[in-house]
Amino acid sequence: MNQGTIRLIFRWIHIVFSIPILGYIYSPFDQIPNYAPITRFVFVPVLILSGLWMWKGHVLRRLVSKRSLNKTTGMKTGLELEA
Repeated sequence: MNQGTIRLIFRWIHIVFSIPILGYIYSPFDQIPNYAPITRFVFVPVLILSGLWMWKGHVLRRLVSKRSLNKTTGMKTGLELEA
């Protein structure tokens, strides 16, 4: 899967999971306790993770690829040699 497709998927996840939060914000005050747990524990964490992935996902992919390369080849990076 190419990086543009992955970014598009994460962008749509971010947009879709933000819609219930807007409903939570603009819902009548007496309805807020019904939506609070799912908003706190599902929608907000998914938004945070997808936003961070779109922002700094390239750094995480680079770290993961270096670690998997080091495990398969047994080579150490410059930072590991200095330590």
